[in-house]
Amino acid sequence: MKIGYVRVSDETQNEGRQTWKMKEIGIEERFIFVDKITGVTFERPQFQSMLQIIREGDIVYFEALDRLGRDYDGIIENWKLITRKLKADIVILENETLFDSRKYREMGDFGKMLEDQFLSLLAFGADQERKRIKRRQREGIENAKREGKHLGRPRISLDKLSKFQHEILDKQFSKWKAKEITAVSFMNELGLKKDTFYKVVKEYEIRHDHSTN
Repeated sequence: MKIGYVRVSDETQNEGRQTWKMKEIGIEERFIFVDKITGVTFERPQFQSMLQIIREGDIVYFEALDRLGRDYDGIIENWKLITRKLKADIVILENETLFDSRKYREMGDFGKMLEDQFLSLLAFGADQERKRIKRRQREGIENAKREGKHLGRPRISLDKLSKFQHEILDKQFSKWKAKEITAVSFMNELGLKKDTFYKVVKEYEIRHDHSTN
């Protein structure tokens, strides 16, 4: 069975691009697990739920290694939990050449050694990137405070959506109106909270009606 895992760091970020990739490779929506939480902790609700359904022979897909996590020890521990204890496989879509555990499994003990080396190197990189991001965020906040800038979350409107979100709106809006897809599925693809979702689709509908009249 194919399983997909998607993670963004917080509620303000859009997971739609990752979700779309999982669907493109044939993963059913019910087997795509989405967390909106930091990659430092592995006590994520959907990640833990995913671990409960993984069975031997399953393939778990991540867009990139840092979607699994950003903590060095945690990445290695959970990779081995999935591939060696649960006996499933992991494929990292961003770099399938290096990170497709099926290839290493076929090589026996030598493959296990190679996998450990590559995994350690990339996990270290993900961990260091997390620390750099945290440092830049801290410096940015300090600079903003010195300059007296407002630090609250920006309000999201139709005009502030990304090009990718607009493409999803154009493709899925009519399906949603025809009840071919659910509101929950639609808002998850867009990466929006419930209140923002309904505000945006209302704006979209009004604008679309005006443009066709």
